[in-house]
Amino acid sequence: MRVLPVLFALLPTILFAEDISLTSDVSAVTLYPQGATITRQAPFSAPAGQHDLILTDLPQSTPLESVRVDLTGATLGNVTARDDFVPPRDDVTDAAIAAAEAEVERLEQQLRDGRAGVEAIRLQEQAAEARVAFLNKIGEGEGLAQMDVAALRELAGMIGEEILTAKTLAHEAGLRADAAQRGLKDTREALDKARAALRALVPEDEARAMLAIAVSSETATQGVITITYNIPYGQWMPVYDLRLDRKAGKLVMERGAFIFQETGENWEDVQLTLSTVRPSEQTAPSKIWPWRRWIEDPAELRRKQLSGAVDFQSGLAATAEMMAEPAMEAPVIVDEAVVSFDGLAATYVYPEPVSVASGADRVRIALGELETEADVTARAVPLADSTAYIMAEITNQTGELILPGLSSFYLDGRYIGQRNTDLIPAGGEAELPFGPIDGLRLTRIVRDRNAGDRGVITRSNELTENVRIEVENLTGETWPVRLLDRVPFSEQEDLEVSWTARPRPAETAVDGQRGILMWRFDLAPGEKTAISLTHALEWPEGMVLR
Repeated sequence: MRVLPVLFALLPTILFAEDISLTSDVSAVTLYPQGATITRQAPFSAPAGQHDLILTDLPQSTPLESVRVDLTGATLGNVTARDDFVPPRDDVTDAAIAAAEAEVERLEQQLRDGRAGVEAIRLQEQAAEARVAFLNKIGEGEGLAQMDVAALRELAGMIGEEILTAKTLAHEAGLRADAAQRGLKDTREALDKARAALRALVPEDEARAMLAIAVSSETATQGVITITYNIPYGQWMPVYDLRLDRKAGKLVMERGAFIFQETGENWEDVQLTLSTVRPSEQTAPSKIWPWRRWIEDPAELRRKQLSGAVDFQSGLAATAEMMAEPAMEAPVIVDEAVVSFDGLAATYVYPEPVSVASGADRVRIALGELETEADVTARAVPLADSTAYIMAEITNQTGELILPGLSSFYLDGRYIGQRNTDLIPAGGEAELPFGPIDGLRLTRIVRDRNAGDRGVITRSNELTENVRIEVENLTGETWPVRLLDRVPFSEQEDLEVSWTARPRPAETAVDGQRGILMWRFDLAPGEKTAISLTHALEWPEGMVLR
């Protein structure tokens, strides 16, 4: 009967699971144009055996399905996550927030004490006024007529002295109350500032998610848990300062990034990496479906619609075919913006730790400078503008992708304005505007326009228009001008379009746009250039020109 106890004594000691509470901190963040990957770490110490490492400080909005756990110093088991029914955390209050709360409470108490003091003084004033009223009532009593002159004189003197004393007290109390009330103004202002300072500290949300991480080790151990997960509540956007040096023909691009996050917790001294990868956007090619076309006899279809006679078996077969081939209808085609990538993503690692308060801070960091050659020209569009504009034509030779962003433009050190710029892939070309040239004046005059019937014999209509365009240089330097205008074009044989221009344009389909014309010429100081542009349209009688 003693065999079993002896056998049990020889077995290794059975160690039961024990919960170990941990606190984790965000150590690194990789931000995307929309979204972020969060890395947080927590060191731990555990005796030999199996244990659950409990973390209750993840934001409640954490996408638990994206949580990944790694650790050193022990064997990793299962990971349990929950964002509801989370055990309460220890009350850990940031020292700055605690100090700000204490200051607010002190000033609130000071304000309450001051208001109580003002009220006490007002009560003294009211008591003195009540005393004056009482003395006045005595002076109006009916028994005064029966008093002799000496007694009446003595009573009047006493009442007068008492009323004077009471009014003096009331007056002094009123003055002290007003002074005390004015003194509260400084306290109220200090309290408002203290409350604003407390709000600016951005206390973190109380709601949290929990992770229970099962670990095991044959001996007592120490290690580090690393937790990563992806969130949609962070982003970065590029910002640029574009500085054009006209004489040098150089464009310097000072790059920066604005960072914002709404994770529910503040990031304190995190290692920040910015990536141009866009996981929130389309990551796989679209699909297309078979496109079945068919023809019908409209007379037969109309007959069926009017008679209502539809073959039941045919309808059933058609329904079955539609159910078997749900994607046979022509797809809806939507025009969408297309972003070009060279297959590589840019990554920026910021060298210093960064802190970003949730829902409050917009932190700007520098990403360095890029420099490229720029061809500076004067862009003239007389059809819409009265002056020409400076344009810098560049080719992205930096080898990096330049993302869309808000750009501030500087011309020879002077601020010009702000506008959004488009994506420029590596090797791509772009035209950047740097403000008006007020001394390059543009005029466009329609000298002759004729529209009407050419006669019964030709049985056609015609419209002609003759335009004179002038560019005058009132500046003190020569400008390379790129002038744009247009003539109509047609895709119908019955609508004939012809045009002439003197001088002839250098391009007749700028950027592949039919009818968009460009002239290139240099314009010296004081010079004027004129362009004559005529177009004619002919179409059959009875048709309407659009």
